[in-house]
Amino acid sequence: MGSVSTSCVVAVTTLLLLLLALGASGQLQVGFYSKSCPSAESTVASVVRGFSDSDSAILPALLRLQFHDCFVRGCDASVLIKGGNNNAEVDNAKHQGLRGLDVIDSAKAQLESQCPGVVSCADIVVLAARDAVAFTGGASFDVPTGRRDGKVSNMRDGDVLPDVHDSAQVLRSKFAASGLDDKDLVLLSSAHTVGTTACFFMQDRLYKYPLPGGGLGSDPSIPAGFLAELKSRCAPGDFNTRVPLDRGSERLFDTSILRNIRNGYAVIASDAALYNDTSTVDVVDSYSGLLSTIFGPYFRQDFAESMVKMGSIGVVTGTNGEVRKLCGKFN
Repeated sequence: MGSVSTSCVVAVTTLLLLLLALGASGQLQVGFYSKSCPSAESTVASVVRGFSDSDSAILPALLRLQFHDCFVRGCDASVLIKGGNNNAEVDNAKHQGLRGLDVIDSAKAQLESQCPGVVSCADIVVLAARDAVAFTGGASFDVPTGRRDGKVSNMRDGDVLPDVHDSAQVLRSKFAASGLDDKDLVLLSSAHTVGTTACFFMQDRLYKYPLPGGGLGSDPSIPAGFLAELKSRCAPGDFNTRVPLDRGSERLFDTSILRNIRNGYAVIASDAALYNDTSTVDVVDSYSGLLSTIFGPYFRQDFAESMVKMGSIGVVTGTNGEVRKLCGKFN
């Protein structure tokens, strides 16, 4: 009997340790807050809708916010930390023009009043981006939740972000480092179907592009008529004027951005690079053809899948990390 009792104790102890280990590592799941905070997702959607009613440009900004958070240390809300000495992640120059932090703060304040200490800022960022896609005409889709907020935010960590000047090869490398493939690169770049960019990000392509024969000028791959159009909007030294990223369709979430890239009408260099690399050109073509909406691949569905995939990068779950009281500061 003693040996049996000892075996039972060992078995139970082993089971408890296993359950504790699983709890510590955690898992993302759709409807994570269905019992602990049932109104979590609807509250975030309501806040996003409220902000977008007075500022439609906030929707693409929320998409960009998730991208900037997830690509640096994973989706842990580290980009939301406000640094006092210009040493927080958000202070990195690659986060220039980042918006939407006030939307996240507003949603967090409401959720703290409903369910104190339950919903993480990292999940709010991902939910807000998901809602931004739907509110601009993109797919409505489920995202798994259960992220916790990270405890580190360093300015230099932002150096890993993709850059507007990166070649397709460099972009592919940076995406691969985050577990994303060439298809994800094209699909997530397609988020540029909504929103604008500052002329700051186009100055080199329009006026300081290294020419084959030496000297600087305009990127020769830009069609003449489109080049004249861009120059009329962005004069030399103009850093602040905003230009639609998706020529002719900047308010609607559709495949127009990919057709523009295919036809030479990409506004920023990193988008244009997608059609100058054999690894990504076929992906662009596969979604920009007229028959893809009938026979596939299906852009809306695949974009949603890439968003979910990006939202799983480096997540902190279980008993790791924390659930911040305020998104801009550690507990």
